[in-house]
Amino acid sequence: FAKILSMKSFTFFKQPNDVKLELADKIKVLRKKAGYTQQELAKRTQVSYGSIKRFEQTGEISLIHLLEIARILDVLEDFDLLFNKKEEEISDLVRKSFEE
Repeated sequence: FAKILSMKSFTFFKQPNDVKLELADKIKVLRKKAGYTQQELAKRTQVSYGSIKRFEQTGEISLIHLLEIARILDVLEDFDLLFNKKEEEISDLVRKSFEE
């Protein structure tokens, strides 16, 4: 069962690498929309310029730095939504993955 679920999940669920790159792209768009350069964002967040540059290129960043960036870009509240899916919704997603 776990092997089947694992095989099925590759086709229906994003992989961690995909998620981190999408997140980095979204933060980059928000940064630019706010009118900040990478260096300005680094100064405002006290996250090093190198960390911000690496994050936008690779999606790699510490959680505390990501949260600080989100705070400055005024999207920190969005993190509250991350794990709010109800168990029924998750069960439906798993059930649907086996139907195909």
